[in-house]
Parts: sequence; structure tokens; C-alpha cells
Amino acid sequence: MSKSVSDSSDDLRQDDAYWSALFQQESSSPEPNVNGNSSEPSWDVLNDSSTQSEASLNRIPSTYQDPWQVAQNNFTNEEIVNLEITGFNKGGLLVLWNNIQGFVPASQLLNFPQFHLESERIRALKEWVGKKLPLKIIELNKDSNRLILSERAAQVAAGQRDNVLGQINIGDTVSGTVTNLTKFGAFVDLGGVEGLIHISELSWSRVLHPSDIVKPGQQISVTILSVDSRNGRVALSLKRLKHDPWHTVETRFKEGQIVHGTVSNIVSYGAFVMIEEELEGLIHISELAEGSFLHPRNVVAKGDKITARVLHVNGKAKRLALTLHGVNQS
Repeated sequence: MSKSVSDSSDDLRQDDAYWSALFQQESSSPEPNVNGNSSEPSWDVLNDSSTQSEASLNRIPSTYQDPWQVAQNNFTNEEIVNLEITGFNKGGLLVLWNNIQGFVPASQLLNFPQFHLESERIRALKEWVGKKLPLKIIELNKDSNRLILSERAAQVAAGQRDNVLGQINIGDTVSGTVTNLTKFGAFVDLGGVEGLIHISELSWSRVLHPSDIVKPGQQISVTILSVDSRNGRVALSLKRLKHDPWHTVETRFKEGQIVHGTVSNIVSYGAFVMIEEELEGLIHISELAEGSFLHPRNVVAKGDKITARVLHVNGKAKRLALTLHGVNQS
């Protein structure tokens, strides 16, 4: 049974669109693996009478079991399988089990390093090919030919996952350990179940990468956003343990007010300035300096302490516009 929460228009939509981020890289076309086979293996749906003649069906051994039913039984019983890695793509590793191609997301591997360059990530994944890993099925869907496995889940005792899922509720504050980071969020071990903090739930301010907020191995407290017991999915939030600074921003900052902050990020159209914890204002490129210059980096640098003037505040739209024009920086 699934549980979900929605307490504001800013809430994440707790649906497949949200959770597709968990395995978004898996949907990409597989890179040619080291065996030179980049196509997905297929198997015949032997119980489909619309495509099989009666004679063909008569040749099916009486001991035949639908591989997907076997997989479902394996998933239900939380059994561990030892599978050889047959290939890889940029999202993780490929395996073959009972003629079904399975996928092990890199986020579900133990001790998988964080890479800033995709070429380094691909090189590391390639080293797993030919090795055997103990794995558990964490998601399957016959209709979409989807079989997801995890090395992390194989470390958890049978029944522990259900116990954890049965004890957590929406709105609970729980402690966990950050296990892995991806560009779309951070995974947190809750003691037998891994939850996901989507990148949008890490901070009230802009987050370019989860590593800006949390690190692997870090102990953190999070709040439960949703629990999908059937699929073992837990959505978490870090930012909701803190006050949303945008709710009261218009009472604390007014047009013309002088503020002090630190340049937190520089983009082609301007510079973001952290003026309170998790509250950033934007200095548009046109408000950085007089005259012409090639890029905002020619005027300010990340980490600079600056003084700015408030141009406009809109808490609902989460906009705080700043300017350096006419402001003494000494």
C-alpha cells in the first residue's frame, strides 16, 4: 500500500514522474559492452497463445516456469542471487538472469566512487564486467521488461526491509547514513531501506549537485515525504527540517534595503548571492557593474563578500533581485 503527502503547491509530485529520476540513466541506450553485444536479449513469451501454435505449446516442458514469476517469487522472498556482470551502460551494470536482462544502477553498488567525468565513470563500470555480484531484486515489471537489482540490498537481512517500511510514517523525522550521490539526489540508508532525497529537497536554495550539501558516509536527519511499501521506495527531504526562508522574505527584506552576502554561484546571466542560510538573491548581469564586460566572472568571484541593494522581492515566486549599482563595496 502506498502513502503520500502533499502540503503545498511547492511539493514534489509523488508519482512515477518523480521516481523515474531514481533510474533515469537506465533508460538511456546501453553503451556497447565489452562482449560487443549492445542489443537487449529477448525471450519468447511461451504462454502467449496468440503467437504460439498449439503444437509449439505442446512442446513446452511440464516443468516450465515463467521467468517473471520466478523473479516475483525471488523478490517476495528477498532471495540473493549471484550473477555475472555481462555489460554496462553509463547508468550501471547489465546482468542476465533466466534470459531476462537485468540492470544494476551504479547507485546500488557498494563502494562505487563519485566521478566528475563521465569517461572515468564508464571506465570504472567496465571493470565490473566478468565479475560476480550478490544481488537482490528491488523492482520488476514484466510489461515494461524491467528488472532492477541491487548489491546494497543484498547486504540487508531478509525481513529487515519490511520491518523498516512498517515502522516509518509520513512526517516522521528519522536518522540515516548517506550512501551514494547522483546528479538527481542523495540516497540515504535508513537501516535496511534506502530512501532518496531528490535534489530539489536538499535545500531551499539552489543546488547544483548533491555533493554541495551532503557527503557519502555522513549521518543526517531527514523527514519522510512518502512511503511506497510495495516497491520499497521512500522519498525523503532534508530542507523541510528547516524553516522555508521564502515564506517570510517579504517581511524581512524591502526594496532599497542594503544587504550583505557571499557570492555562491556565477552563471552567464549573473551572480547568486547567499544573504541568509538557504536564501539567495540574484544580481543580474546588467546590475553587476557599469560598462561592458565579457562575463560576470570578470566582476565577481565565487566566495566574494559583497554588499548589495534590494531591487525586488517576491516570496511566492521565490525571487530576490539585487544590484551593485550605487553601492559602496569598501
